[in-house]
Amino acid sequence: MNFMTRNAATALVLFLVLGAASSANALEDDRFFKLYGVAEAGFVGVLDHRIQLDRAGTYIDYLEDGGQDNLFFNARFSVEAELATRHRLIFLYQPLDLVTRNVPTRDLTVNGATFQAGTPMEFRYGFPYYRLSYLYDFIDGPRHEVSLGGSMQIRNATIDFRSLDGTLARTNRNIGPVPLIKFRAKYGFENGLWLGTEIDGMYAPISVLNGSSTNTVGAILDASVRAGYTLSERWDAFVNVRYVGGGAVGDSDDSGYGDGYTRNWIHLMALTLGVSVRIF
Repeated sequence: MNFMTRNAATALVLFLVLGAASSANALEDDRFFKLYGVAEAGFVGVLDHRIQLDRAGTYIDYLEDGGQDNLFFNARFSVEAELATRHRLIFLYQPLDLVTRNVPTRDLTVNGATFQAGTPMEFRYGFPYYRLSYLYDFIDGPRHEVSLGGSMQIRNATIDFRSLDGTLARTNRNIGPVPLIKFRAKYGFENGLWLGTEIDGMYAPISVLNGSSTNTVGAILDASVRAGYTLSERWDAFVNVRYVGGGAVGDSDDSGYGDGYTRNWIHLMALTLGVSVRIF
């Protein structure tokens, strides 16, 4: 496992330990403030992923050219505060670091550098993100939920192309805010089973949202469906299927090696097992 995968696994273990330790505390359902922790772990597969850096660059297929045609470890961690029953604040951390090695069968041009066919290469697509969300629940009660709100996501992208002999490399770094619309719903059965969905999404001109002078259009959709079971008054367990997709087309303020043009679209599907614990 790479560094980010080890950190995610360690965080999951710590989360479960802290959750187990908190189980000894008595619950009070009439609290104004409640705190929950949620962790998921499983695998993610790449459905389609293509990128072009520089208008003269190759439109690279990460599955065929970059070796992303396998499964990767996936984990998510979030903390949720419930205020006065209906108001929710959620902080999410989603690590995502896809590192592969492959020998492309065609020339790949990235920001003015050409990696010739047959060159052993390392590809890194790191796109972890942090997301703060607010939701208002229109249904009063713990068993059902219909919530609507918004999120502010911070992307932290690192995109690397390197020859394994170290003679040629190109890298891109990007940090920026991404506002999203958020929806969440849950239907609980009397026997403890429940079904739910959660959707964060946006499609908009990025220059309008972040005040940039460049012309770029971006989109993101993070949508999941899950089935769970209430194990106790504190613990829930669930299985989750999630689609994450999005990207952007346009020009960057910082051109780096090339002309600043980027065309980048990714589509992922994840299957995870998760737990939710009421901490306070």
